[in-house]
Amino acid sequence: MIIRSKAPLRLGLAGGGTDVSPYSDLYGGCILNATISLYAYTTIEPLDNGKIIFSSPDAGLEEVYDSSLELPTDGFFVLSKGVYNRVVKDFAHCPLSLRITSHVDSPAGSGLGTSSTLVVSILGAFAEWLKLPLGEYDLARLAYEIERKDLLMTGGKQDQYAATFGGFNFMEFLPDDKVIVNPLRIRQRFQDELAHNLLLYYTETSHVSAKIIEGQIKNVSAGKQSSIEAMHKLKEQSIQMKECLLKGDIDRIGDLLNFGWEEKKKMTSGITNQMLDDIYATAIDAGATGGKVSGAGGGGFMFFYCPVTSRYAVETALTQRFSGQVKRYEFTSEGLKTWTI
Repeated sequence: MIIRSKAPLRLGLAGGGTDVSPYSDLYGGCILNATISLYAYTTIEPLDNGKIIFSSPDAGLEEVYDSSLELPTDGFFVLSKGVYNRVVKDFAHCPLSLRITSHVDSPAGSGLGTSSTLVVSILGAFAEWLKLPLGEYDLARLAYEIERKDLLMTGGKQDQYAATFGGFNFMEFLPDDKVIVNPLRIRQRFQDELAHNLLLYYTETSHVSAKIIEGQIKNVSAGKQSSIEAMHKLKEQSIQMKECLLKGDIDRIGDLLNFGWEEKKKMTSGITNQMLDDIYATAIDAGATGGKVSGAGGGGFMFFYCPVTSRYAVETALTQRFSGQVKRYEFTSEGLKTWTI
C-alpha cells in the first residue's frame, strides 16, 4: 500500500503580514491569496520492521529511527517529525512504522509558503492513511499548531489554509485564532488574464522569514505607529484587490501591488535590499506597473504585473541584467489532494 498527497504553493497577492499575531489579535487581518501549479508532495509507505524512515530524494538525505511515541525535532526533517509526533499523540496513541518521502517544487525560503505547505501535505497523507476525522478547517488549524506551537516556528496563518483549501481565497484572521476562508468565484477569463500578466520571477536567493516576522511582531507589540499604519493599509489593499478580481478590473492590480509594496517595506527592516530594489526598478522601467516580493521578503520569488504584452519586455530585461529566472505557472482551483494505491 502506498499513500500519497500533494498540496499547492501560493502567491500572497495582498494583505501579507496582517495574519501574524499580535496584529491579527488586536485589529483583525485580511489576506487575499491564490494557489499555483507548484506543489509539496508526500508519500507514505507503511512498514512492518519497527523503523521510521524520512527521505528527501532531491536533497539526497535520509534519516532512520526506531519506531517510538516521540521523535526528536532536530535535523533536516523537523517538519516531518513534528507531524509524526502530533499524529501519534492525538490520534494513533502508539508508535508507527513507515517511510515518509517528501519533495517540494520550490526551495525553502522562496516565499511561496513551502514549509507550511509541506506540513499540510504530510499531515494530509497521515489523514488519508489513518482515516483521521479532519475537515479542511481542522486540518489547516492542526498544521498551523504543529508548525507554530509545537515546533515554535515564527510565522503567520495564511499558508496552511491556502494549501488546504486551494484556489483564490479572501481570508479573515480574527482574535482567538479564528479564521474565516471566503472562496472567491472569479471568472475563468479573469484568472487567465491575471496569470498571463503576472510574471513570477525567482531571484535565485532565499530568505529567513522568521527574522523578518519577528521584527514585525516587535514593532506591533511596541506600538510603532508607522508599522501598524502600514499594516492597516495592506488590509485595505486586500479588500480593494478582491473587488478588482471579482469585477474583472484586472489592470488595476498592478497599481495595487505597487501601493502594497511601498507599505509593506514600512512594516519592518529586512523586507527589501539593494538587489530587490534594483530588480523592482528594472521591471517597472521595462513596463510592469507594480509588483512585490512573495512572502515575508528579503529574497526568494518576486512577481510583477505586466499589462498587455509587456511581460516579454520585462522578462527580457530581468534575465539580461540578473541571474534569476522566470517561472511558468497556472492558478489552481483545488487544495490538498490525497489518495491510496
